[in-house]
Amino acid sequence: MLVLSISAGLWAQTPEDDVAVIQDIYGKSKTQLVDDFLHLPESQAAAFKEIYNKYEIERKELGKKKIRIIEDYAENYETLSDEKANELTQANLKNNQDLDKLLSKTFGKARKVIGGKNAAKFVQLEQYLQIIIRSEIQDNIPFIDELDKTKKI
Repeated sequence: MLVLSISAGLWAQTPEDDVAVIQDIYGKSKTQLVDDFLHLPESQAAAFKEIYNKYEIERKELGKKKIRIIEDYAENYETLSDEKANELTQANLKNNQDLDKLLSKTFGKARKVIGGKNAAKFVQLEQYLQIIIRSEIQDNIPFIDELDKTKKI
Protein backbone atom coordinates (compact mmCIF):
# COMPACT_ATOMS: atom_id res chain seq x y z
CA MET A 1 0.00 0.00 0.00
CA LEU A 2 2.83 2.37 0.82
CA VAL A 3 4.44 1.81 -2.60
CA LEU A 4 1.10 2.41 -4.30
CA SER A 5 0.41 5.63 -2.42
CA ILE A 6 3.89 6.97 -3.16
CA SER A 7 3.57 5.98 -6.81
CA ALA A 8 0.10 7.53 -7.06
CA GLY A 9 1.60 10.96 -6.53
CA LEU A 10 4.06 10.30 -9.32
CA TRP A 11 1.29 9.09 -11.63
CA ALA A 12 -0.60 12.35 -11.47
CA GLN A 13 1.43 14.21 -14.06
CA THR A 14 0.05 17.60 -14.99
CA PRO A 15 0.76 19.62 -18.13
CA GLU A 16 3.11 21.66 -15.94
CA ASP A 17 4.89 18.41 -15.05
CA ASP A 18 5.35 17.79 -18.79
CA VAL A 19 7.19 21.09 -18.96
CA ALA A 20 9.24 20.21 -15.89
CA VAL A 21 10.30 16.88 -17.41
CA ILE A 22 11.38 18.63 -20.61
CA GLN A 23 13.16 21.40 -18.73
CA ASP A 24 14.97 18.87 -16.54
CA ILE A 25 16.22 17.05 -19.62
CA TYR A 26 16.95 19.98 -21.91
CA GLY A 27 17.08 23.04 -19.65
CA LYS A 28 14.51 24.80 -21.85
CA SER A 29 10.77 25.21 -22.08
CA LYS A 30 8.93 23.18 -24.68
CA THR A 31 8.17 26.32 -26.68
CA GLN A 32 11.87 27.24 -26.68
CA LEU A 33 12.77 23.73 -27.84
CA VAL A 34 10.28 23.91 -30.71
CA ASP A 35 11.47 27.38 -31.71
CA ASP A 36 15.14 26.38 -31.57
CA PHE A 37 14.57 23.12 -33.44
CA LEU A 38 12.48 24.61 -36.24
CA HIS A 39 14.43 27.87 -36.47
CA LEU A 40 11.73 29.45 -38.63
CA PRO A 41 12.17 32.76 -40.42
CA GLU A 42 10.11 35.61 -38.98
CA SER A 43 7.77 35.43 -41.97
CA GLN A 44 6.65 31.93 -40.90
CA ALA A 45 7.20 32.07 -37.14
CA ALA A 46 4.15 34.22 -36.30
CA ALA A 47 1.73 32.08 -38.31
CA PHE A 48 3.15 28.88 -36.86
CA LYS A 49 3.01 30.26 -33.31
CA GLU A 50 -0.76 30.71 -33.62
CA ILE A 51 -1.16 27.10 -34.83
CA TYR A 52 1.20 25.82 -32.14
CA ASN A 53 -0.59 27.68 -29.34
CA LYS A 54 -3.95 26.19 -30.40
CA TYR A 55 -2.33 22.76 -30.56
CA GLU A 56 -0.91 23.13 -27.05
CA ILE A 57 -4.31 24.12 -25.62
CA GLU A 58 -5.93 21.00 -27.09
CA ARG A 59 -2.95 18.79 -26.18
CA LYS A 60 -3.11 19.94 -22.57
CA GLU A 61 -6.82 19.10 -22.42
CA LEU A 62 -6.00 15.59 -23.64
CA GLY A 63 -3.26 15.51 -21.00
CA LYS A 64 -5.82 16.28 -18.31
CA LYS A 65 -7.96 13.39 -19.55
CA LYS A 66 -4.91 11.11 -19.42
CA ILE A 67 -4.31 12.20 -15.82
CA ARG A 68 -7.90 11.29 -14.90
CA ILE A 69 -7.40 7.84 -16.47
CA ILE A 70 -4.19 7.34 -14.48
CA GLU A 71 -5.85 8.53 -11.26
CA ASP A 72 -8.74 6.14 -11.88
CA TYR A 73 -6.22 3.33 -12.34
CA ALA A 74 -4.48 4.28 -9.08
CA GLU A 75 -7.77 4.39 -7.19
CA ASN A 76 -8.81 0.96 -8.50
CA TYR A 77 -5.43 -0.75 -8.67
CA GLU A 78 -5.88 -3.05 -5.68
CA THR A 79 -9.36 -4.23 -6.72
CA LEU A 80 -9.02 -4.02 -10.50
CA SER A 81 -11.68 -6.14 -12.17
CA ASP A 82 -11.78 -7.30 -15.78
CA GLU A 83 -14.47 -4.72 -16.50
CA LYS A 84 -12.53 -1.83 -14.96
CA ALA A 85 -9.31 -2.91 -16.70
CA ASN A 86 -11.20 -2.97 -20.00
CA GLU A 87 -12.73 0.47 -19.35
CA LEU A 88 -9.38 2.03 -18.45
CA THR A 89 -7.56 0.42 -21.37
CA GLN A 90 -10.22 1.58 -23.85
CA ALA A 91 -10.07 5.12 -22.42
CA ASN A 92 -6.27 5.15 -22.60
CA LEU A 93 -6.22 3.89 -26.20
CA LYS A 94 -8.81 6.49 -27.23
CA ASN A 95 -6.78 9.22 -25.55
CA ASN A 96 -3.68 8.13 -27.48
CA GLN A 97 -5.68 8.08 -30.75
CA ASP A 98 -7.09 11.54 -30.02
CA LEU A 99 -3.57 12.86 -29.46
CA ASP A 100 -2.43 11.33 -32.76
CA LYS A 101 -5.44 12.86 -34.56
CA LEU A 102 -4.66 16.25 -33.05
CA LEU A 103 -1.05 16.03 -34.15
CA SER A 104 -2.12 14.97 -37.65
CA LYS A 105 -4.57 17.88 -37.88
CA THR A 106 -1.88 20.29 -36.66
CA PHE A 107 0.60 18.89 -39.19
CA GLY A 108 -1.87 19.70 -41.99
CA LYS A 109 -2.28 23.27 -40.78
CA ALA A 110 1.43 23.77 -40.15
CA ARG A 111 2.38 22.37 -43.56
CA LYS A 112 0.42 25.17 -45.21
CA VAL A 113 2.33 27.93 -43.40
CA ILE A 114 5.82 26.50 -42.79
CA GLY A 115 6.13 23.87 -45.53
CA GLY A 116 6.18 20.10 -45.41
CA LYS A 117 9.73 19.66 -44.16
CA ASN A 118 9.36 22.06 -41.23
CA ALA A 119 5.95 20.65 -40.35
CA ALA A 120 7.47 17.16 -40.39
CA LYS A 121 10.26 18.38 -38.10
CA PHE A 122 7.63 19.67 -35.69
CA VAL A 123 5.80 16.31 -35.69
CA GLN A 124 9.06 14.45 -35.24
CA LEU A 125 10.03 16.59 -32.23
CA GLU A 126 6.55 16.44 -30.72
CA GLN A 127 6.44 12.64 -30.97
CA TYR A 128 9.88 12.40 -29.43
CA LEU A 129 8.89 14.61 -26.50
CA GLN A 130 5.66 12.66 -25.98
CA ILE A 131 7.65 9.41 -25.84
CA ILE A 132 9.89 10.90 -23.16
CA ILE A 133 6.90 12.06 -21.12
CA ARG A 134 5.03 8.75 -21.54
CA SER A 135 8.15 6.86 -20.55
CA GLU A 136 8.58 8.99 -17.43
CA ILE A 137 4.98 8.34 -16.42
CA GLN A 138 5.12 4.63 -17.27
CA ASP A 139 8.24 4.19 -15.17
CA ASN A 140 6.19 5.26 -12.16
CA ILE A 141 3.08 3.15 -12.75
CA PRO A 142 3.10 -0.46 -11.61
CA PHE A 143 1.90 -3.06 -14.05
CA ILE A 144 -1.37 -4.77 -13.24
CA ASP A 145 -0.79 -7.21 -10.36
CA GLU A 146 2.85 -6.11 -10.04
CA LEU A 147 2.48 -5.18 -6.38
CA ASP A 148 0.85 -8.54 -5.62
CA LYS A 149 4.12 -10.23 -6.55
CA THR A 150 6.01 -8.28 -3.88
CA LYS A 151 3.68 -9.26 -1.01
CA LYS A 152 5.05 -11.70 1.51
CA ILE A 153 2.93 -14.81 1.95
